[in-house]
Amino acid sequence: MVQSRAADVDTYLTEVPEERREALTRLRRLCRTELAGFTEVMAYGMPAYERDGRGEIAFASQKQYISFYLMRDDVRQEFADRLAAQDMGKGCLRFRGAARIDFDLVRDLLRAVAARPGPVC
Repeated sequence: MVQSRAADVDTYLTEVPEERREALTRLRRLCRTELAGFTEVMAYGMPAYERDGRGEIAFASQKQYISFYLMRDDVRQEFADRLAAQDMGKGCLRFRGAARIDFDLVRDLLRAVAARPGPVC
């Protein structure tokens, strides 16, 4: 998917490929459940979750994978052992198919982010 121009997350989810919609909807549900007090926005063409106006989490449907952006280096370091086996860039977990998303890991990352504010990279 090329960067979306959707005005909101509901619209974004209608634009994603059908075979990814359920997984992305589940990611959204997890974010909304675990990130109490965060604001859901569209940023850089993808759903993002902000605290005090700063994005800490985002996700997107890319051409070759589903990406989950974790913009907190402190949380990445805390989960280094669990993230070592994942396809991960500096701040982006890449899941090469909806079935490969580790929702337990994502939930635990979201809980760690929500537990306390921290520096955003």
